[in-house]
Amino acid sequence: MSLSPAQAQDADGTSIIRERCTVCHIDSGDADKPFSRISEQRKTPEGWMMTISRMQKLRGAVIPANEKRALVKYLADNQGLAPTETDGLRYVLEKEPNVLESFDPLIQETCVRCHSGARIALQRRTEDEWKWLVHFHMGQQPTAELHAGARDRDWFGIALNQVAPKLGQDYALDTKAWSQWQAAVKQPLNGTWAMSGFLPQRGNFNADVVVTKTDNDHYELTLNGQYEDGSKLSGSGKAVVYTGYEWRASVTLDGVKMRQVLAASADGKTLAGRMFERDADVMGGPVTAVKANAITKISPSYIRQGERKLITVSGSQLKGTVALGSGVKVIRVQSRDNNHLTVLAEASHSAAVGSRNVQVGKTSSKGALTVYDQLARVEITPVDSIARVGGAGGLIPKQKSWYRAVGYAAGQDGKPGTADDLRLGYMPASWSLKPFNEIAVHDEDIKYAGTIDSRGIFTPGDAGPNPARKMSTNNVGNLAVVGTVEDGQQTVSAETHLLVTVQKFVQALID
Repeated sequence: MSLSPAQAQDADGTSIIRERCTVCHIDSGDADKPFSRISEQRKTPEGWMMTISRMQKLRGAVIPANEKRALVKYLADNQGLAPTETDGLRYVLEKEPNVLESFDPLIQETCVRCHSGARIALQRRTEDEWKWLVHFHMGQQPTAELHAGARDRDWFGIALNQVAPKLGQDYALDTKAWSQWQAAVKQPLNGTWAMSGFLPQRGNFNADVVVTKTDNDHYELTLNGQYEDGSKLSGSGKAVVYTGYEWRASVTLDGVKMRQVLAASADGKTLAGRMFERDADVMGGPVTAVKANAITKISPSYIRQGERKLITVSGSQLKGTVALGSGVKVIRVQSRDNNHLTVLAEASHSAAVGSRNVQVGKTSSKGALTVYDQLARVEITPVDSIARVGGAGGLIPKQKSWYRAVGYAAGQDGKPGTADDLRLGYMPASWSLKPFNEIAVHDEDIKYAGTIDSRGIFTPGDAGPNPARKMSTNNVGNLAVVGTVEDGQQTVSAETHLLVTVQKFVQALID
């Protein structure tokens, strides 16, 4: 009798656990939860990779590389998280930098002092297993209850008797979402996709992506497209899909090794997430790929009353007449193919301020283009950020940061800075730095901490002592990033905080 690929993988995963893991983990023979501790958890692919790596490093588990890959695949498929269980937490999987988290104060005060809340929330365990995790912390890091923020309270007692039961309730092992996802039909992801996205080094891009299935949940892909400045884009790579929707790809794009961490929609027609450099995960941006008729991006997403400008519409199967909404006229189509088109558009002087639906044939994107009268204010993203010194002959490279300017027009109340403001979208800006406070002025942080280029990419200073600084300190600093947008006769600036700090010495798949 031959086994299906899924059955063969299950058999391989089970046999690997029995051969490699049951020296420590009891094989109870229970059909639902056969392996002690292992069967009482669910995690993302990265979560299982971290667990297995820890077993190898700290417990001496001997697992060859090919078996490790198979084991991560098996565990993620059979003990993973449903798509709804990762909602709002994917930033930590996608290596999104400079995210400000907010969790329950009990969890924040007890656990998030050391690692992200998302690392906790992307696991599912029984209450007993959560309690075992508390005991593990005390055994592995016995100084945990002596850290600042812990030694002033009964950290262990709170963690064991309050936090673990709450985690067992909020992040339970058995959930309706997981059982429904296990029963759902998983869609193959091969075919031709239209991808659009942003990379800080090059800006917006569009690409046609051809995905070919090579094995069960394994794919090869090629990318061909162009950046917004007209230069060509090309690349190729391989992908593995875990848990029926977790897309993980290694891609070489224009000679640069990249990673894609994306999530597939339940119908298999959309992939969305982030693509970033393999060796510098800060340097990346959001990407969306679609198969079905859809509009994924409008660039720019704004037009001023009386203005004439080029607007690019990206998506899939964009056939038919282009309509940009009331008061906005398409003068001519500059270029087009099935997945992107550029038009010369003109907004009338009397066009009403507000958002418009963009339509190409029967495909529509709600509120995708905004007509405005004048730029009221600018916000710089991220609202707070860090960069890290590095290099200088050391093993840890510099960690850069990068910035974009978001424009807003005053809403109907005519007052900028209120909830009524109209978000216009990302706007071109010029960039500069200044000291964040008086201490930064005194320490001359602006001189040593780093530089920012015309694209809004900040490069920090070198690691190590600097003899030119007071007490030969290193090149850390406290800066403000200033973005200035010129729009017609207006010049509007805004700033955000940047802390340049020391290297990150502990690297983890999930921080």
